[in-house]
Amino acid sequence: MQRMTGMKYSGRPVDLSRKVLFLDLNPDDRVHFPEQMEAQWSIHRVYDPEIAQEILESSPCPVGLVQLDNLTAKLYEQIQQLVNDTPHTNWIALLHQSSLEHPTIRRLVHDFFYDYHSLPLPEVENLCRLESTLGHAYGIELLDTPLVSKDHHELECQMVGGSETILKVFSQIRKIAGTDAPVLITGESGTGKELIAQALHLRSDRCDGPFIPVNCGALPDTLIHSELFGHEKGAFTGAHRQNIGRIEAANNGTIFLDEIGDLPLDLQTYLLRFLQEKTIERVGSSASRQVNARVIAATNVNLSEMIQEGRFREDLYFRLNVLNIQVPPLRERAEDIVLLAKYFFQHLKQESNSPAKGFSRSALEYMSQYHWPGNVRELINRVRRALVMGEHKLITPEDLGLEEQRATPLVCSLEEVKNKAEKAMIKKGLLASGNNITRAAQALGVSRVTLYHLLDKHNIQR
Repeated sequence: MQRMTGMKYSGRPVDLSRKVLFLDLNPDDRVHFPEQMEAQWSIHRVYDPEIAQEILESSPCPVGLVQLDNLTAKLYEQIQQLVNDTPHTNWIALLHQSSLEHPTIRRLVHDFFYDYHSLPLPEVENLCRLESTLGHAYGIELLDTPLVSKDHHELECQMVGGSETILKVFSQIRKIAGTDAPVLITGESGTGKELIAQALHLRSDRCDGPFIPVNCGALPDTLIHSELFGHEKGAFTGAHRQNIGRIEAANNGTIFLDEIGDLPLDLQTYLLRFLQEKTIERVGSSASRQVNARVIAATNVNLSEMIQEGRFREDLYFRLNVLNIQVPPLRERAEDIVLLAKYFFQHLKQESNSPAKGFSRSALEYMSQYHWPGNVRELINRVRRALVMGEHKLITPEDLGLEEQRATPLVCSLEEVKNKAEKAMIKKGLLASGNNITRAAQALGVSRVTLYHLLDKHNIQR
């Protein structure tokens, strides 16, 4: 399933108490909030965008304030990054009226902020307006925040389906989650392997610990060792501080190694050692560190073939493949396609102003017959595209981008199966007989006249 990338935001439920994070960037002109306001709002003041980022990653809050006067180019970029990385915080700018004369600040406020408020604060009129702005920003975020159950079912609900193949996967998740053994999830790209890993984590005894996903194929070769195992300060050029690797960060939780087939051979040795001994060594250190993390790996390639080619360690494969979940491609669970499409329609419609109320009959037919090479991820993207591009009450095949991509139906009729088999056998008979009609007819158990008729029927050239 689809996952937002490029964001550092943790995805944890937002703290909906009346808490405000105030990023104060002007030490020469401190903003002081009246007692009346501080009595109604819990205002947490910080002075650095990176500290604000760290606080919101661990404890998101609905409303943020930023003092925007006297911005440097570096602070400008940091503010943009902070607001982008905290989508569940409505940011309000505090600045003097004169700052709005600067085009860069005007653009920053217009493009990234929920609202702005002029300084200074003491005037009663200004204070009432600010409290009203804070209340409105808080209320909007409250409405926009989904209710999250204590059982963390939100992610699991995205694995929708009633087909026999997906129900088998659900059953495997229930059985495997309670164990601590490594799991290897295999399946094509876009089938939802990371969702399954998350479901295993959330159903396990480690659910209160971290879930750390790592895409082994997305990390540069020069950094992957440090990213996985960490490094000490000065271990290499550019290592200005100690870094805890992803595996160590997953202590008492789960490390999810996606695209494990892309892990370089030399690092496979280190991973094997971790699986055997539960210890790691940071780059630049000879000290072993004990790490208690469950390993779940995933791949969309055939690791057995990679072993034969010398590109994947056999001993590592057997260590990872203690328990296995094979995720079926969408074309093998055709009865789930319409169900999934309707589910994602309801889920994604909240993101758009689409007039669509559902799918047309032809759209459902096209989706049912399409091959879906991108699997569930492609289905999500096509539904999202339709909600953006569609202009009618019912989504059409054109809205989905399927009008010119109708594929062979996933379920063939008996007549189609018979014709395919018949054509294949005739070709084999001709090949075996050296294109001799008499001998081919004898081998196929038909007369020469019947064979000529079948050649015409299937448009087979001799």
